[in-house]
Amino acid sequence: MLIISIAIQKGGSGKTTTALNLAAALQRMGKDVLLVDLDPQANLTQSMGIADDTTLSIYELLKQAASGELADTQQAIVDTGVLPLIPANLELASAELELVSIYGREQLLNQVLGQLGNTYDIAIIDCPPAVGMLTVNALTASDYVLMPLQAEFLPFKGVQRFMKNVQLIKKQLNKKLEILGLVLTKFDEHKSMHKQIRTQLQELYPDKVLASGIRSNISLAKAQEQAKDIFSFDNTANGAKDYYALATEIAERLNGGGAAAPLHLNR
Repeated sequence: MLIISIAIQKGGSGKTTTALNLAAALQRMGKDVLLVDLDPQANLTQSMGIADDTTLSIYELLKQAASGELADTQQAIVDTGVLPLIPANLELASAELELVSIYGREQLLNQVLGQLGNTYDIAIIDCPPAVGMLTVNALTASDYVLMPLQAEFLPFKGVQRFMKNVQLIKKQLNKKLEILGLVLTKFDEHKSMHKQIRTQLQELYPDKVLASGIRSNISLAKAQEQAKDIFSFDNTANGAKDYYALATEIAERLNGGGAAAPLHLNR
């Protein structure tokens, strides 16, 4: 099972929207995709119409792993009607403190997801907007990290700090971790600042800035309000077209530059 973390050291970057709609697009390519909500705000869980008071969530799975129990991962997966999900709840905020004294704490999520073997082709993790123990766990378990950010000054500075953290985790905890790419969200190619930020990112991180930017699109927010991915909500919306393009580009990268299997928006 390939594991991709959606992570960046900045709130409001479009992590949850990207996790949900990238997963939906990959599913339409014929991939079995699992979503994992690792953010204590539980935005992904709520966006998929699941109450954040579920009795078995990622928090309980991490506690099981921390106590040396075999994590009951399969039992925690919820059929949302959109995509399978391991939900989060507000108790997850306690995990940062509770895990501090646990030996091997950085590997707990790795143990939790390891119970699934190859049940799914891909797992996509929605991370918190900070580099705490939860994000470290996600990156330690992942093969790739995808970084969404807005083309503005503060997110630009934040991504430079986050890159240093990723390289540190790769060196000390997870040598297989690679950067899948940077994806610009709420992007407007007509704004000079947005174009300038893209150029600066391309200069700093050659080959890491994905060509597929995500435009501002109210349909993305409306889809989440109705507990749907953008393709189920309106597959003609710009948001659907943009995430279609992003998934295709990512699939090509994962295939080593080869052509991706076609995406079927009407599936």
